[in-house]
Amino acid sequence: MKNFNLSVAMLLFIGLSSLQAQERIPQVEALLEKMTLEEKIGQLNLLTPGGGVATGSVVSEDVEAKIKAGDVGGIFGVSSPDRVRQAQELAVKNSRLGIPLLIGSDVIHGYKSTVPIPLGLSSSWDMELIKETAKVAAKEATADGINWNFSPMVDISRDPRWGRVAEGAGEDAYLGSQVAIAMVEGYQQDDLRAPNTMMATVKHFALYGAAEGGRDYNRVDMSRNMMFNEYFPPYKAAVDAGVGSVMTSFNDVDGIPATGNKWLLTDILRERWGFDGFVVSDYTSVNEMVDHGMGDLQAVSAMALKAGLDMDMVGEGFLTTLKKSVEEGKVTEEEITTAARRILEAKHKLGLLDDPYRYSDASRPEKDILTKENRQLARHAATQSFVLLKRNDNNLPVSKTAKIALIGPLANDKFNMLGTWAPTGDRNLSIPVLEGFRNVAPNAQITYAKGANISNDTAFAKKVNVFGPRIEISDESPDQLLEEALKVAQASDVVVAVVGEASEMSGESANRTSIQIPESQKRLIRELVATKKPVVLVLMSGRPLDISEEMDMPVSILQAWHPGIEAGNAVADVVFGDVNPSGKLTMSWPRNVGQIPVYYGERTTGRPQATEEFQKFKSNYLDVQNSPLLPFGHGLSYTLFEYSKIKATSETLRPGSTVNISVTVTNVGDRAGKEVVQLYIHDKVRSITPPKKQLIAFEKIDLKPGESKTIEFPVTVEDLKFYNTDLEYVAEPGEFEFFVGGTSDCEMQGTFNLVE
Repeated sequence: MKNFNLSVAMLLFIGLSSLQAQERIPQVEALLEKMTLEEKIGQLNLLTPGGGVATGSVVSEDVEAKIKAGDVGGIFGVSSPDRVRQAQELAVKNSRLGIPLLIGSDVIHGYKSTVPIPLGLSSSWDMELIKETAKVAAKEATADGINWNFSPMVDISRDPRWGRVAEGAGEDAYLGSQVAIAMVEGYQQDDLRAPNTMMATVKHFALYGAAEGGRDYNRVDMSRNMMFNEYFPPYKAAVDAGVGSVMTSFNDVDGIPATGNKWLLTDILRERWGFDGFVVSDYTSVNEMVDHGMGDLQAVSAMALKAGLDMDMVGEGFLTTLKKSVEEGKVTEEEITTAARRILEAKHKLGLLDDPYRYSDASRPEKDILTKENRQLARHAATQSFVLLKRNDNNLPVSKTAKIALIGPLANDKFNMLGTWAPTGDRNLSIPVLEGFRNVAPNAQITYAKGANISNDTAFAKKVNVFGPRIEISDESPDQLLEEALKVAQASDVVVAVVGEASEMSGESANRTSIQIPESQKRLIRELVATKKPVVLVLMSGRPLDISEEMDMPVSILQAWHPGIEAGNAVADVVFGDVNPSGKLTMSWPRNVGQIPVYYGERTTGRPQATEEFQKFKSNYLDVQNSPLLPFGHGLSYTLFEYSKIKATSETLRPGSTVNISVTVTNVGDRAGKEVVQLYIHDKVRSITPPKKQLIAFEKIDLKPGESKTIEFPVTVEDLKFYNTDLEYVAEPGEFEFFVGGTSDCEMQGTFNLVE
């Protein structure tokens, strides 16, 4: 079978990128000529004086003295124009060559005007919206002096036990790639020297989301074929979008820690993909290679440098060992010079070598941070991220004149609204749901009761509360809390229960083997349902949960993730129907943890089970169905959409031509609404086992009641390519099925053939 190989354009791109990487910037070269070996090594050192949210137990010491000595290339954990100016003055006025610092930060989902967690934001399927949130985050962060962002995180993950699924875009390589592009373009825009843009960092390279057992920092083991087809695409998309830096991951790949993996950092990232920015380690990940079994600190530091790492975050292995390694012939000064050049080139791209204080304008914070417009965007983004998982008896939306029992441990809570990894946000400024309800429905009779603690387990709460109170256990007993809530529920027309995870029950080092709603809240939900009142669950979490029990109850369920600073207003907008929910899941939700990993794009097997009915000697379980509880792409609306007239313009696709797949979508309900139209394909025969379905296009449309729109998806050979066993990017002739609908479990609609 003949393959359609890498396009000439792609080959030219790779070659062009390599040439660009070899170009020299005179200003940088002039600095390198003046620099001592020690000063070059200093540029490779990234420190934090503390004060922010740490991702490790180490905080740098004597930072000021090291900056003055020229031993620091960048810092993080520092913000405000004045503090950043002071830090830059230490470097510019006190070090021998006056080289300014990179000022980094984790701006993961908004700066001060916090937006939904990334997994929630991805559920909007709205790339322009995602790009705009990144643009506003850059505007706010740069107003506070920050010029380098440790975002976006684009790790594909199919394991909701892993806490950091909250930071990514879910399970799919294509959707993840589109999100990666949108975020890089939003942060960097088209001019890194502009004072309102900042350099982005794609992370974590690579495969971090596939950690075994869903346990953070754990090993990863997968075929290279799976890497290239299912996990690498979002990283490459970010590189192709011009991302300025890449951060390594904590895990190993093929038995070699990513931070010291030459195949990853040089062979793939630089030589194959043409990346010409710089590579930074994650927090002390150089030092952690010692525990991986790679040698002592000197050995692993040399290993990382030679692999292609340019900057060491916090660990100071480069600072303390590289000179000795040069003297002993374990690394060369040329290798150190190359790394230093990349750091200096980044500073040149940001304009810091010309103006070290371009991010120290004291007038900007008041004008650019937490503006009315920024908060409005945060509120809008939250409403677009919510996913209506289930609608029971049309009890959503809720009437604004109803007598409402607002119940639950997250119903009048400020501290958990921002979500995990919001170190730059101010939780005291967040809008709790109770306040939002009163803002949006001032004529409703709203009575609040906590009803339950997030968890009654004090030992568990202590682990979750590392960064402050997230699970607060009431002085009242669980029985007293429940009794109060039931009284409020009985006196109401409708119950809205805001339940789920505390913000730090997901995120880094927040992995769970049980992903159910905590038992304290499950008890509350059961008792509220027993009142026979209409019940709406507003579910907050940083991951897919096992809600099999709740889905079987007569309740509506709105997944709100952790919505950000405007949480309460946004939840109220959707619950009361001012905004029609339009989010779609970007991770499949399992029936139980035993199904994990469960995802729509799994490969076909030799013994597939054709239906959900159990068949002996087929690939299945005795106790649950194969399908997820809620599939990728699932999301309901307050209206209904009908798909019709699905067709392909041709039964044949040739290189250089296009097959257009069209569909007419009609809003057959009585409310305006948005729908995400999704196109999937299945390659029926190819040289490696194909996935059952593969997302290749989508479009979010807005329809008035009775309105129809015809959507056309152009399909070319490029959309059908994959990496074969030789890791060649090819498309193979043959028959392709296509599927169009509002979820990944849509049915096959037709076929076309790719021919030579």
